Amino acid sequence: MIEATIPVGSPDELVMLLGTSDQHLRRIRDSVPAKISARDGKIHVSGDEQAVLQATEIIEQFKNTVNREGQLSADQASMIIKQVTGGPATNGRTTPVDVKQAGRIIRPRTPGQAAYVEAIRTHDLVFCNGPAGTGKTYLAVATAVESLKQKQIGKIVLVRPAVEAGENLGFLPGDMQAKINPYLRPLLDALREMMDYEQVKRYMTDDVIEVVPLAYMRGRTLNNAFIIMDEAQNTTVPQMKMFLTRMGLQSKVVVSGDTSQVDLPPHTKSGLIDALHRLKHIDGFANVLLAREDIVRHRLVMEIVDAYEEGPKKKR
Repeated sequence: MIEATIPVGSPDELVMLLGTSDQHLRRIRDSVPAKISARDGKIHVSGDEQAVLQATEIIEQFKNTVNREGQLSADQASMIIKQVTGGPATNGRTTPVDVKQAGRIIRPRTPGQAAYVEAIRTHDLVFCNGPAGTGKTYLAVATAVESLKQKQIGKIVLVRPAVEAGENLGFLPGDMQAKINPYLRPLLDALREMMDYEQVKRYMTDDVIEVVPLAYMRGRTLNNAFIIMDEAQNTTVPQMKMFLTRMGLQSKVVVSGDTSQVDLPPHTKSGLIDALHRLKHIDGFANVLLAREDIVRHRLVMEIVDAYEEGPKKKR
């Protein structure tokens, strides 16, 4: 028997998660043979491993729906339970990402995300282009952690261009960690959701996990590594070429970005846009395009993306 605990933000959120008169909770209990209770602002789940994993995944998806839409209907609850207990939420197109911690599993939530995870698993070079909130970075980091856990690779390297500083990090105040921390924070945040702090710290000390600005990749060859570049739209063409040629034997590279949010100086071509055109006929290369339908953040993010996309259309 194992146990898992899921924190709940407020009493109101707890009511939405469990349903009026615990109707959602009863649906879970009818479908999953786990013991579920709520006390001290937390939901407690216990039972055999499979039951606990399914129950916690259902509750996590309930939480995501409440955070995104501000409510959870009976139909939504039933659909989530059916997806989790009847197979992956993406209708069996891919299996969950194996980064279990405290009974949690990570599962693609849309067909686009499922295709992305499957592409990473079956290709050595994957590009992913999509708007904010589609899980580009999160799923890439999760798959890297899975590969490390299964000993398919020996090292994870997380990379980001520090475009706002023109990569002149020496002019910023503080030691090197203080200089690069703001640019690498999104990658670290994703990593720390999948591993406990002490484990991340130990892996970084042992150089098993490395989080670096793009400029620090010059002259290196990375073998047996899972290399992820985030915010790739903010690389120049020479920077992208430099990064891609760091790939060594038995390594995997994932490049993610959003070509609608390029922050480079005017008249500077994005390395991501250029690479998508140059590499499209190379064997072993996969290009995944995520769209607004793949946004899994707060429901307002989808509407914000729509609002910004509508503006240019009306001007044209």
